[in-house]
Amino acid sequence: MEQSLSKVIEPRAAQVLGWIAAGVVVIAIGLLLTFFRPTDPYVSTVLTLTGDTERGQAIFQINCAGCHGLEGRGLVGPDLANVSNRKSRKDLILQVTTGETPPMPKFQPSPETMADLLSYLETL
Repeated sequence: MEQSLSKVIEPRAAQVLGWIAAGVVVIAIGLLLTFFRPTDPYVSTVLTLTGDTERGQAIFQINCAGCHGLEGRGLVGPDLANVSNRKSRKDLILQVTTGETPPMPKFQPSPETMADLLSYLETL
């Protein structure tokens, strides 16, 4: 009886260990893809540029002030005071270009224009 029971337990243990190993591999791949994914070339380009705050303010007045207020203190859109303390530069770029929180529209500025806007947002 003891030998037949061990024949059942060993294959079952091997099967469980196999599933655990497969799960660990899937999690590891997910983590690698999350933390080491290639950066969007647009974002990379914007991050290499030095924006002009005055031009950024003009861009903000034309494209953003209708929802965020003339000084970014919020109207329909949220208050952007200290927004650079809440979001990384990359996240700010993605927020502007994807409009990930409706009703914010997508805005597709040139990298230079985005760098200017980012420079202004960092002053709020």
